[in-house]
Amino acid sequence: MDTATPAVTVALYGEGRVLASWEQIDARRHGELLMPAVDRVLTSAGRKISEVTGLVVGNGPGPYTGLRVGLVTAATLGAALSVPVYGLCTLDGIAYAAGQAGLSGPFVVATDARRKEVYWARYTDARTRATGPAVDRAGELPAEVTALPAAGAGALLYADAFADPRRDAPQHASAGALAALAAERLAAGEEPGPPHPLYLRRPDAQVPAGYKVVTP
Repeated sequence: MDTATPAVTVALYGEGRVLASWEQIDARRHGELLMPAVDRVLTSAGRKISEVTGLVVGNGPGPYTGLRVGLVTAATLGAALSVPVYGLCTLDGIAYAAGQAGLSGPFVVATDARRKEVYWARYTDARTRATGPAVDRAGELPAEVTALPAAGAGALLYADAFADPRRDAPQHASAGALAALAAERLAAGEEPGPPHPLYLRRPDAQVPAGYKVVTP
């Protein structure tokens, strides 16, 4: 599952393939959509949640609130089922999906970070991250990055900053691609890391400075 981008995306992976998947683009309803999506995917595949042997969650980078929805849900399900929970960089999942769509490296993945910024990472190929993840203004990215073919919604949003934004490449996270990438790494003996969030910056909500205390 992944909620680090505007996509709420869930997939069930087994037997070397994606058995069922579902996604909806809605940046404001991650919390409402995620668990019903899990139920929908399991039902579509004819499986029970008790059959799940592991969980993979995109750990960002992404906006604080949306990212937390996926991470907390995965951690809760993992504890309830007593199964491992793995975290993968969301940009790695988008890169993997871009490779499946025909984009060969090197290239860059950029997603919308708001505040006129992008979350980005540079890839040697669809499976190998060379630089990042990082967050910067699109217009301030290094020339060697913006000169590359670019996948992701951030590249399209700030198309003037990128030499080759690819409209035919994936824009948002794909749980199916994330699961397939995790399966490849596990099969190769490369266990993904823990589901620790990649915020890269402080949340938008801040405690106001100099507020007046009214309680004793």
